[in-house]
Amino acid sequence: MNILDKIVLDKRKDVDLRKSLIPISQLEASVLFARETVSLATALRQSSSGIIAEHKRRSPSKAIINQSLNVADIAQGYENAGVCGMSVLTDGKYFGGALDDLITARASCNLPLLRKEFIIDPYQIIEAKAFGADVILLIAAILTRDEIKQFSKLAKDLDLDVLLEVHNEEELFKSLMPSLDMLGVNNRNLKTFEVSLNTSKHLSELIPSDFVKVSESGISSIDAIKDLQPYGYKGFLIGENFMKTDNPGLSASAFIKTLES
Repeated sequence: MNILDKIVLDKRKDVDLRKSLIPISQLEASVLFARETVSLATALRQSSSGIIAEHKRRSPSKAIINQSLNVADIAQGYENAGVCGMSVLTDGKYFGGALDDLITARASCNLPLLRKEFIIDPYQIIEAKAFGADVILLIAAILTRDEIKQFSKLAKDLDLDVLLEVHNEEELFKSLMPSLDMLGVNNRNLKTFEVSLNTSKHLSELIPSDFVKVSESGISSIDAIKDLQPYGYKGFLIGENFMKTDNPGLSASAFIKTLES
């Protein structure tokens, strides 16, 4: 069993537990459920940098990245830096995240917020909206075509953007549908953790232009972004690069200034 299978197995137990504690009606009654969302896809189309900066405490591949920083400070720092959006990991067991991080980030900035999570149940999409997300992530590797269709339609009904993540041609072809806004190519093989920007380059020509193209993982340099921009990528998800510093907002700011200069 690879790490992705393990995560999904644990996620099913986790979601079942949360469903038994908080009914959907309670989520739908939350204050944030009625809030007007902000489109990340639109922000990326209008941006010259396309940076989506992440809040990530740890990961299965890197262990601890940064456990000491305050989510509110990071969200404010990212917003001041001029990023297009913020990705907030809400998985607890493997990434040290929590839904509370999403609420804190929402209270601290006006950026489009992506709930970075292993979504395997419609409940998590309703939860994302109730906790202040603007965007959900769907991972093609763990979902069937029917699930992608069902989940992305639900997200659109809730006025959430959908970022669908793929790793190869097979995942891409099974996933293409009008209810997606952005197609993210993960340069990290989730089964082996090897990273290659060639994955983004290879898949770029197969992604129709209706979708905003986002490259994820292994992007830690200006050169990597400049290398990928000619392939039509408008979004770049940067996870560890900013988080491993003492001040992610300042490092994001310096990065964006250099990129745009």
